[in-house]
Amino acid sequence: MKRIEAIIRPSRMAQVRAALAHPWLSGMTVSEARGFGRQRGHVELYRGAEYAVELVPKLRVELVVPDPLVPRMVAELEAWVRTGRIGDGKIFVTPVDEAVRIRTGDRGEDAL
Repeated sequence: MKRIEAIIRPSRMAQVRAALAHPWLSGMTVSEARGFGRQRGHVELYRGAEYAVELVPKLRVELVVPDPLVPRMVAELEAWVRTGRIGDGKIFVTPVDEAVRIRTGDRGEDAL
């Protein structure tokens, strides 16, 4: 199993939700995040005053999938969130040694 973590623009969440609406995907976790990469923040104008936004709002989407599905999931995520501009985000893939569904005690891929 692998954990796929994608840091994306909040405006792309609807596309990600539609892309991941497959029957073999049992769930995902979405959390708000703030940070910066090459963008290094930006300047906004509010009521005539400029202020610097140093940490850009993003969403962190996490899902755990069986190994054979990883390339497909990464490709679909990448296709759906790419705009071609700085700030599109990142996708990270890390191994998952064990998963346990607490309610039933299922382990491994059965817990997904």
